[in-house]
Amino acid sequence: MILFGIDLGGTKMEGVVVDAASPEKALCRMRTPTEGDLGYDHVIGRIGTLVADMEKASGCRRPARIGFGTPGSTDPATGLLKNSNSTHLNGRPLGADISKALGVEARLANDANCFALAEALFGAARGRGVVVGLILGTGVGGGIVVGGRVLDGLHGIAGEWGHNPICGETEPCYCGRKGCVETVIAGPSLERHYSRRTGVSLRLPEIAARAASGEAAALGTLERLSSKFGEAIAALINILDPDAIVIGGGVGNLDILYGEGTREAIRRHLFNPELRTELLRPALGDSAGVFGAAMLTR
Repeated sequence: MILFGIDLGGTKMEGVVVDAASPEKALCRMRTPTEGDLGYDHVIGRIGTLVADMEKASGCRRPARIGFGTPGSTDPATGLLKNSNSTHLNGRPLGADISKALGVEARLANDANCFALAEALFGAARGRGVVVGLILGTGVGGGIVVGGRVLDGLHGIAGEWGHNPICGETEPCYCGRKGCVETVIAGPSLERHYSRRTGVSLRLPEIAARAASGEAAALGTLERLSSKFGEAIAALINILDPDAIVIGGGVGNLDILYGEGTREAIRRHLFNPELRTELLRPALGDSAGVFGAAMLTR
């Protein structure tokens, strides 16, 4: 069975063609600019061009269903996309419009859900029953996979832990609330914290390098990440009690998230005397989202 998947990003879209029997191996994989600044209709056209290119490169005809990883999520009640940082997609019937343009059924899921699905099926968390996939980067998102299936939820927001509040935090969030997880431990949020302490603007990898050399402000920034991540993720563990948590995104590359200090920070807020949940690095890297999109149609 041949599967097509597309990861629709803000600046680029990526497509993959796989055989369901060995989905981790691409028959075809390609990227193209999204060009969202040219408008919604233009993006739909770009998707059509990408699918045609995938057919040509793979020698496979498009299947009856194609999976799409999207920024934001589809509201199950209305079919409209919401909560996307690619704002030209919000309030639009993206799935229906793609289906009409391509002549196929479009199956959509949040990009973090696609990441979680791929890592649960044939990545770092393969074989685990309940898996949470986190993306910690410019923003903070998450997806939940139970028994190999993504949870969407009644409102289409299952896994959106990045907009839970953290006690005592008041930084305004783009969602209109204050103190969201995203305003505290996303990459730009950590960079702002460091800048406020030092008056120096650095990217997160540079801050991590300074922490490795023992700089106090940089160490404090990473310790803040560890402590606040532990608080935030403990709430999720208390509810879902997952077997494994896979941490993707640029912030997820930091070693401190997998160390004993972070596990202790989680235990401080955990409704259990010990923590057995695994904290895992992703096995699929930047491949996870697009492969997970393809697996939506299996």
